Amino acid sequence: MSLDLNLDKILIIDFGSQFTQLIARRIRELGVFSELVSHKKIKSFHINNNIKGIILSGGPLNVYQLNKSTFDNKILNLGIPILGICFGHQILSKFKGGKVKQSKHREFGLAKIFKKRNSLLVKNFFDKKKLNQVWMSHADQVTKLPKNFKIIASTENSRFAIVENKQENFFGVQFHPEVTHTENGKKIISNFIFFICKIERNWSSKDQKVQLIKDIREKVGSDKVICALSGGVDSSVVAQLFNKAIGKKLYCIFVNTGLLRKNEEIQVIKTFKKRLKINLIYVNAEKEFLKKLKNVSDPEKKRKIIGNLFIRIFERYAKKINNVKFLAQGTLYPDLIESKSVTGSQTSKIKSHHNVGGLPKRMKLELIEPLKFLFKDEVRKLGLELNLNRDIISRHPFPGPGLAIRMPGSITKEKINILKAADNYFIQALKEHGLYNKIWQAYAALLPVKTVGVMGDNRTYEYLCLLRAITSEDGMTADFYEFKKSFIQDISNKIVNSIRGINRVVYDITSKPPSTIELE
Repeated sequence: MSLDLNLDKILIIDFGSQFTQLIARRIRELGVFSELVSHKKIKSFHINNNIKGIILSGGPLNVYQLNKSTFDNKILNLGIPILGICFGHQILSKFKGGKVKQSKHREFGLAKIFKKRNSLLVKNFFDKKKLNQVWMSHADQVTKLPKNFKIIASTENSRFAIVENKQENFFGVQFHPEVTHTENGKKIISNFIFFICKIERNWSSKDQKVQLIKDIREKVGSDKVICALSGGVDSSVVAQLFNKAIGKKLYCIFVNTGLLRKNEEIQVIKTFKKRLKINLIYVNAEKEFLKKLKNVSDPEKKRKIIGNLFIRIFERYAKKINNVKFLAQGTLYPDLIESKSVTGSQTSKIKSHHNVGGLPKRMKLELIEPLKFLFKDEVRKLGLELNLNRDIISRHPFPGPGLAIRMPGSITKEKINILKAADNYFIQALKEHGLYNKIWQAYAALLPVKTVGVMGDNRTYEYLCLLRAITSEDGMTADFYEFKKSFIQDISNKIVNSIRGINRVVYDITSKPPSTIELE
């Protein structure tokens, strides 16, 4: 169960670009629904009258690696407007009779683009000098245009940087308009949607709220629903959504693993039980988790122990509620995409998503995932529509295993207390300096290393604390946040001077990739 998606939409055919999700998000930001499907699955995908435009994404392949078995070129004969982006531009040209070859001058990074003639696609895109800066990422390029295609704009190395076939409403751009590096790039996408595909705005958090509540009521009927509440953004929005839809037929189970952030259990109980009046079952299982994790240092073993024990405790308390038929879960669109269930991507699997699979199969409950077509920023907006506090909606992501994966090595109660205190000082400092909402995710970690220090003329031998703060749009790629030296010095001094057990602080300046956001 999810949103009733009988909406006019833009279909994005994914060829494996790291920016494909960005295309979908840009379209959603403009107030129009967009959906992703793999080029390998397009043959079985139902193309109906709701699809008003198609975008062919970029990708790492060469166009000659595609054939009829991996790309259904029948979509070119449906009479639907098509925009090809980068690799998608090359596909469109090749399958319409043009030529694509390896470029003599590869273009990766910024390039100047020059306007040649007018087109609806570039309306208000160029500045007064008919010149813009765009972001390129290609080694191949179109060398001969198909019949009826015309040049709209060129770069120094790409003669066919923007092209169009006005008769068939086909358009191609060699650069990436979806990335922020492309100057005014969102205008290209906007022009395609509104002037060429002629879609009206149909996608807002208010519309989503109304439709989701209606869908939930119809689906659930008189049955009961349980929800695993973590206190994070996704599960909080799901809980409040079901609370609005079915009231007392919703039961939330909140398990305190002992690996939560400082005072998190107090905040969750206060918000959901006392303020929102949700049926909340609070389970303090701290001792059980610490006992099972004793002397375990392998990160995957930690994850499995925590996951399995959580399921057993969840099952134990869920059985006490009679006539439960459904399990509500906060799966998001990126979860489905990365787990390969939407796009069929061939990308490597780094870590499985806790929201995709697992719980429902074990418990034999019917799964309801009302957020599975939403991105994180859309979920936050929906939460505000549902009257959740900004403190909850703006919270940084927190991993399912909690502090266990921010504490490499064995887990002890002493280490947990030290880490909770350090993390709390860091997060509070970010809020006090107005930095918290500028950062996608920030946390403190306790490394399994002790170093020598000097405090008050005495030798210390204590743990090393690592701080990490990253900026990102969707968590799939990330860069470290550049703090002022004075901030880093202040928070380092505060942690070392206030917490017994830490005598050294370091800051992680690694991006994703090559690293991941979390340590384990």
